[in-house]
Amino acid sequence: MQRILIANRGEIAVRIIRTCREMGIETVAIYSDADREMPYVKQADKAVYVGEPPVQKSYLQAERIIAIAKQEKADAIHPGYGFLSENAGFAKQVIDSGITFIGPRPEIIELMGSKIASRQTMEDAGVPVVPGSNYGLKSLEEACRLADEIGYPVMLKASGGGGGIGMVLCEDEQALVKAYASTKARALTYFGSEEVFVEKYIADARHIEVQIFGDCQGHFVHLFERDCSIQRRNQKVIEESPSPFLSQQVKQRIFETALTAAKAVSYTNAGTIEFIVDEQENFYFLEMNTRLQVEHPVTEMVTGLDLVKWQILVAKGQPLPLLQPEIRAFGHAVEFRLYAEDPVRFLPSPGKITRLNWPAQDGMRIDYGYEEGGSVTPYYDPMIAKCIFYGETRKEALDQASSFFKNLQIEGIKTNSPLFESILSNSDFQKGKYTTNFLAKKFVK
Repeated sequence: MQRILIANRGEIAVRIIRTCREMGIETVAIYSDADREMPYVKQADKAVYVGEPPVQKSYLQAERIIAIAKQEKADAIHPGYGFLSENAGFAKQVIDSGITFIGPRPEIIELMGSKIASRQTMEDAGVPVVPGSNYGLKSLEEACRLADEIGYPVMLKASGGGGGIGMVLCEDEQALVKAYASTKARALTYFGSEEVFVEKYIADARHIEVQIFGDCQGHFVHLFERDCSIQRRNQKVIEESPSPFLSQQVKQRIFETALTAAKAVSYTNAGTIEFIVDEQENFYFLEMNTRLQVEHPVTEMVTGLDLVKWQILVAKGQPLPLLQPEIRAFGHAVEFRLYAEDPVRFLPSPGKITRLNWPAQDGMRIDYGYEEGGSVTPYYDPMIAKCIFYGETRKEALDQASSFFKNLQIEGIKTNSPLFESILSNSDFQKGKYTTNFLAKKFVK
């Protein structure tokens, strides 16, 4: 594997380029009109224009991207995370074109891309799932009947996608009736399927995920857990490893369950098994993400491993570099997603970054997508960078983060840095006493 095309942009592409350079692999970047001057375009060995700024005319143009890969004689395509990374059709097209797809097999992406099908698969494998329906709802009446059986509150979810777009919390039947038609319409628009289902809403829960890897030789490993419970509108904001909440006994059970899930579908490459954990530490399968996660750096910080390198090695047909007894985790890491957004209204704040100064500290990693003088456009996710901090203890990592955000200098745009300062000074967060509704209760609605 001599040359990889990166079917993504921003900090994702910068991250992949870094590992490829260390491995002696050439990179081909793709860019839209809005991204011509982005750092990743300059850092790649070759950069090729893909289309106009709207994603439908650029980064979602599967056939165009594959044509560029062929034109540039790329051996493989790395989809990054987001865009086409969990598109089974794209993965199949790549493979059918004679190019290696750096990710799991298309049939696994397709199976796990349906939340309903993945729920049923995991239930059949003996993995605990959140009480709910394992089939698409055929009518509002059926939705109300099932919600009554499960018990309110419930989540109304799109089978084909996740995040804030794909789910609505319904406290009672009136809310379910109001949300049903609009959720189906949104699901069709964003995920290509109007199929929805209901699931029990677990209040005061923790969102815990386990990084897993599989290879073509039948080996499976976990790389410990990440706590992703600091969320706003079902979107992750802060992630850390290890979880300050889980007992060691429950962690071990979750790790074993995650491996059971991976083995149930003969998973290959990087994946993440997501769980919801209640106050009594009962845990339930939520979904499997068939790609590398935005928050993978916290796992890299505590294990000392390069997960992108692992992805490439497995895609080449090589066995996992380490087996389970050889994998260790040390210390504590926490990641903050720094966005260009209004810190009061929490709306995107596009514009030119007139000043950007990252405070220099030990135990810090910045996965950046922008540099001083760059412009955050309204076309894409407004993430400026992921700021990751490491310490021998959780307190050390949080102290590193507090110092960083107090000294961070960004001008020309608004950011969510003030929110991070508020969270870091909160006594409950400092003690690790938080759940998925932490921000909604204490900071933002």
